[in-house]
Amino acid sequence: MNYFSRQAMMLNNNYQSISLNISLLVFVFFWGLVMVEIVPQCVWRINVDIPEEANQNLSFGATERWWEQTDLTKLIISNNKLQSLTDDLRLLPALTFLDIHDNQLTSLPSAIRELENLQKLNVSHNKLKILPEEITYLRNLKGLYLQHNELTCIPEGFEQLSSLEDLDLSSNRLTTVPASFSSLSSLVRLNLSSNQLKSLPAEISRMKRLKHLDCNSNLLETIPSELAGMESLELLYLRRNKLHSLPQFPSCRLLKELHVGENQIEILGAEHLKHLNSILVLDLRDNKLKSVPDEITLLQSLERLDLSNNDISSLPYSLGNLHLKFLALEGNPLRTIRREILNKGTQEVLKYLRSKIRDDGPTQSDSVTETAMTLPSESRINVHAITTLKILDYSDKQTTRIPDEVFDAVKSNIITSINFSKNQLCEIPKRIVELKEMVSDVNLSFNKLSFISLELCMLQKLTFLDLRNNFLNSLPEQMESLIRLQMINLSFNRFKILPEVLYRIPTLETVLISNNQVGSVDPQKMKMMENLTTLDLQNNDLLHIPPELGNCVNLRTLLLDGNPFRVPRAAILMKGTAAILEYLRDRIPT
Repeated sequence: MNYFSRQAMMLNNNYQSISLNISLLVFVFFWGLVMVEIVPQCVWRINVDIPEEANQNLSFGATERWWEQTDLTKLIISNNKLQSLTDDLRLLPALTFLDIHDNQLTSLPSAIRELENLQKLNVSHNKLKILPEEITYLRNLKGLYLQHNELTCIPEGFEQLSSLEDLDLSSNRLTTVPASFSSLSSLVRLNLSSNQLKSLPAEISRMKRLKHLDCNSNLLETIPSELAGMESLELLYLRRNKLHSLPQFPSCRLLKELHVGENQIEILGAEHLKHLNSILVLDLRDNKLKSVPDEITLLQSLERLDLSNNDISSLPYSLGNLHLKFLALEGNPLRTIRREILNKGTQEVLKYLRSKIRDDGPTQSDSVTETAMTLPSESRINVHAITTLKILDYSDKQTTRIPDEVFDAVKSNIITSINFSKNQLCEIPKRIVELKEMVSDVNLSFNKLSFISLELCMLQKLTFLDLRNNFLNSLPEQMESLIRLQMINLSFNRFKILPEVLYRIPTLETVLISNNQVGSVDPQKMKMMENLTTLDLQNNDLLHIPPELGNCVNLRTLLLDGNPFRVPRAAILMKGTAAILEYLRDRIPT
């Protein structure tokens, strides 16, 4: 047993809470077994104190020579009850990684300035009200994670962190962002979500390397026009603000995702769309849009369009010419498309819109559909969809299994969507797991699935899942590992209760479970689903709507028609979601 192994055993015996992972290059301390309130002194002094063995007449093997070990470079003391750190932190000057998230820290010691080699600092989920100015001395810092604290301001000199690439300030109490932020020239990712920002400084546009900007859940009413000049910007999140118009982005040629859902946007015009040449995802849900312009067809790269919960009564037929993988329309008063078509999903809606286009000849999109979809050597496999649209499409074949050559055809291509709908599948193909690190959209609707295999639960990036029109009556508990899942469609199955696992997927925004046999929902558990905005329970067996469901104030669309309950009555249901929730809240027992 070498010195460090013995030291780890001693610490475990003394504090019953510390484990030690040792290598010749990096030493890592990690607390996790039992929460501690103070860091043992021997940890701070591990680089300083001479071990007891040094004074004894002992021989050391090559792996036990304590004097040849490098200084501690990585320290993890997260998930404890630490209320403070001492200035002894300066005794670990070689640290490159310090993780102290999930504690009860209200401040950081001034000695932190002496950690000149520090590259990553995680102080998230603490109780910090201010940051010490000494933090601005960490010139090698690349990642700084301060989310879920109580910060109200940023210290002067913060812009001196010139190496910073990733900065997370989400879930604090910031009301302003200093203009000096523009000097963070290396910043690639900036998260300012869940604060109290009413504006952004125009100078933010000087961050020429910024790719990811998250300003969700603030109080923004406008976006500075200078933001349009951020040439490197790829992902922009502005959900849950107070925006009245969609920003224009003439210089953001690389912008791939624009999320402006849950605002107060009333108009979508050609001027808002004409520069979004590279856009893949456009989220406009929960706004006040009344129409969609014909110029939507300018977005030839668009893959996902979310228009749910607006005031749109009709769609331009030209929308059918886009190569969309996902189109969300629920919660709109659409009058030009029959509900049965809407219920069939994105591709059927697009097909319907194309059929309505009045033109003398086939459009370019139609000719591509007819001539470029397959290769002679793989006539049954949609190779064009694989290489161009990133879709693995083997739908409407009425097959009981997906042939191996379908998965083989993927080769080295990136696949983001799978469409195996309208077949006779009784189980999910096991080879789907081969795409677990790529796929975000899976359509298995209109099959004969009676259970969900664990392979599906391993799709790490799964965001949209369509399982309607199958024989399902339960979902596996392992589905809670789908930590990115936003939408699930379980309509036309055999569920008698809302699957318990759904309550434990906090990212869910849309749950469609109409036309089943659901007899009850748990409003207390549903209230914990903070992101849930759309819940479709139409045509089930609900005899009673619990009044506590009215506390789910984040719901923008709640559909209850076609159930045998007596209250709320039809007159209330016709008034919409807000009226239903208010009605239910008024009937909560006091």
